Amino acid sequence: MTDRPALDHLWAGWRHSYITAVNEDDSALAPDESGSLFERILRLDDAEGMIVHRGRHCSVLLNAYPYTNGHLLVLPNRAVSDYEALTDEELVEMSRLQRDAVVALRRAYRCDGVNVGLNLGRAAGAGVPDHVHAHVLPRWDADSNFMTAVANTRVLPEPLDETWRKVRAAWPVS
Repeated sequence: MTDRPALDHLWAGWRHSYITAVNEDDSALAPDESGSLFERILRLDDAEGMIVHRGRHCSVLLNAYPYTNGHLLVLPNRAVSDYEALTDEELVEMSRLQRDAVVALRRAYRCDGVNVGLNLGRAAGAGVPDHVHAHVLPRWDADSNFMTAVANTRVLPEPLDETWRKVRAAWPVS
């Protein structure tokens, strides 16, 4: 008999709904499969689509695969693959919504910093290259830990539906 240390467990039961959803038929997400991923999400109701804010030309969604809790996406309501193809109205509203997202994240999470950025094109890391979107996510001093550094894994302690409620409640009133 060998003396081995006890196996540590990382319980993340709240992730069950995500794991189950990944294995479900994508048609449940949006029966109308036309349009970009984001256009299909925008046809859902706010809770189902995790839509934080709807504007006239642009909207804000939770990232379904967040880097941190509170990871938001700001995007035009129509699919535009090239940044330079945004209308002036879309560009102005997208910028304002990015600012509002920063305000909401600071209110909701009391974070130490915020990343705001765009990945334009597949080569730049865009996961959805057919629909321009900006990432806005809260950051904290020393928010990397051994799971990120050693296991290339992020541990997210908050379920997406709770993040959605928290950020919507903190959204600035225009």
